[in-house]
Parts: sequence; structure tokens; C-alpha cells
Amino acid sequence: MEEHVVNADDQALQYMLTEAQWETQEVMDHVALDADRLLGGSEASCLLIDESSFVKKGNHSAGVARQWCGRLGKVDNCQVGVFAALGRGHRNTLIDFRLYLPDVWSNDKRRCKKAGIPAASRRFKTKSEQALEMVKHQRELGVRFAWVGADGGYGKEPAFLRGLEEINETFVVDVHKDQLIYLEDPDPIIPPKKNPKGRRRTKLHAQTEAIRVDQWAAQQPEADWQRYTLRDSTKGELRVQILHRRVWLWDKKEAKARLWHLIVRREPNSVETLKYTLSNASEEISAHQLAKMQGQRFWVERAFQDGKSEAGMAEYQARKWNSWHHHMALVSMAMLFMAEERERHKEEIPLLSCNDIETLLRTYLPRRDIEHDEVLRQMKKRHRRRQASIDSAFNKQARLSTG
Repeated sequence: MEEHVVNADDQALQYMLTEAQWETQEVMDHVALDADRLLGGSEASCLLIDESSFVKKGNHSAGVARQWCGRLGKVDNCQVGVFAALGRGHRNTLIDFRLYLPDVWSNDKRRCKKAGIPAASRRFKTKSEQALEMVKHQRELGVRFAWVGADGGYGKEPAFLRGLEEINETFVVDVHKDQLIYLEDPDPIIPPKKNPKGRRRTKLHAQTEAIRVDQWAAQQPEADWQRYTLRDSTKGELRVQILHRRVWLWDKKEAKARLWHLIVRREPNSVETLKYTLSNASEEISAHQLAKMQGQRFWVERAFQDGKSEAGMAEYQARKWNSWHHHMALVSMAMLFMAEERERHKEEIPLLSCNDIETLLRTYLPRRDIEHDEVLRQMKKRHRRRQASIDSAFNKQARLSTG
């Protein structure tokens, strides 16, 4: 940034990122409220929860660990952030986030202190707990969304879905294929003792049998699949086939089961690939509307793609807690700016993309690295830093050898 931006100073930039005491959450609250004015307040407005991973080497960056890395599709050394995006139609922007702290970190106070993690943030929280915190925070802030969406990584957590319902949030959340459902009310009861002298039973038992969602879907006749068009895409209409049924969910603890919607989705050119979704939306909602809501989650992936491609979301060298959060706040501000510009020019430039905006800024803003002397000065500065790094490595090696 210093090499491109006129009058920039790399030390000041680094200080702002790492040491400056500005509150990330206060900045993000402003971002969220600005985003709400842009995208909130309609029946199509939604809060989308998803996570994104950042591949890292070493073990000093806050929260880094060997864990599932969605970007690589395998377990690897990375940081993981849980994000919330406010969306409406194909427009969306990031408005909140939490850095996930694995238990190998939360159980190591010394390591947390070294990474600058505040004491209040060192307690282990699951990703679904962090997601629920963000939903509550955005609602308290006054952000207006009609429902919450998330993928199967959050839908597999019964406490997350029940937590949303208990705070009166409508959700449309994917679940895994092994999700158990009841086709009839399980009507849980504590069965009577079989033997008068035996110990009194205390565990609830279902009165009906559960079935996996993939097994139920496989049993349905082809004629039950309903065909819908969700939206226009760059490759024509997005057409899907849907199974819809009201089903009961029971976690083997609650006194009553919950009656929710089950949506199973497949696409005509990929009938073997199924997506399973649960929703506590009103009984009157149509399968078509539920399918549209389920398909909305696609756009949060585009937000991450734009963030990483055009706003430097994954391009940071920052180890400490504050610097990671500061960086993500700055990225969110940049993404909000791009969302505002796309909305402002949607009539005259309907295909305006984040890449277009980045290209325009790069082309028309003044650049520092165009003068001959400046290019040479920057090269010499890079060389000095590289040499200092090399010297430091040799000095460290020498100290270890004589130690």
C-alpha cells in the first residue's frame, strides 16, 4: 500500500493495524447500520452466516491451528473466521465477524497473552455459539432482516436452530444427510416401569420412529418432486426440483418436538446431489418461497470471493488478535463501499462488479510508483528489509550454536 498510495507511510499503516486502540466492534456497528440502510428492511432481507478460512504457516497467529480449511477442502494449518453478511437478492455485504479460537488456544493462557487476545475473549466458544451471538447483536443494533440463513455446519448443531427459534428468529438452514426427522409427532414420554421393584425411569422416549433425511428422500416417488425456477443467472434460469414436507424434530431432551419444514433440493443436471434444509417459517409459506430463501445462501460465497479477490481479505501479515480484527473491519468497509457503488449505479451500469470498481480505482487514482526515482527508492528499501531479515536469521543461528 505504501508503494502505491501517494504520501502513505508503511509504519503508520502498520501501527494503525496492530497497535492503535480503535474498537473493531464500534466500526463494524457503523458498517452494519449503513448496510441496513442499503439492504435491510424488506421481506427479502436476510442475515447469512458462514465461515471463511485463511491458510497460515507457523503457530503464532491468533487462533491458528490444524483445523478444517474450507478453502482447501481438507484439514490444514489455518485461521477460521465466522462471518455475518446482510443480503437482499444478489446484493450483500459483510457486517460482523468473530475469529474462531480452538480449544488448543483457549486452554493456553500464555499463548493467548502473547497473541494479544483479551482475557474476555479467551473462553472457548463453538462456531454456532459465535453465530448466535452475532444474530442477537445485529438484532439489538437494529439491523432489519426477515430471516437467518446458514449451511450444514451450523444446521447440524441442534442448539443453534433452537436458539434462533427461542429468540423468535425465522431461519432457513441446511442440514447434513444424516439428520434425523420424525414423520409423525414423537410425543416423547417417560415410559412406566416394567417391574414394580425396578428403578424409576427418567429418560424421555419417542413414540414414533425417526428416519434420516436422505433415506426419506430416497423413498419418495419421482412424481413428488416439484419443479421451480428460482432466479435468472448468467447461464440462464436457475431451475431446481424440490421435495417439501412438514416434519418433527426432537433432540431427545425437550418435552415436546418441534414442527418445522423440510426442503430437499436437487438440480435437473445433477439429480444425485441433494441439499437438505430445515426452516421454522410459518406453516403457510410455499415450497417455492422456501427454495428461493435456501438459494440465497449462494451470495455469501460471492461476498467472500469478492472480499478475497478485490479487497485483500486474505492478504495480511498480522499475527495478533487486534490486527486480525482491524484488518477485517477495513475489508468490510471497502466491501460496503463497493456495495453502495453497485447499488448507486445499478440502473445505468447493471453489470458493475467489484472487480470493475477495483480496476477503475487502480486506473484513475493517483499512484506513487510511477516516477523513476520513486521506483528505485522503493526497490532499495525492499532490499534493505530483505538484508535485515537475512542478517537476523544468521544472528539467531549463531546464538543458538554458541548457546
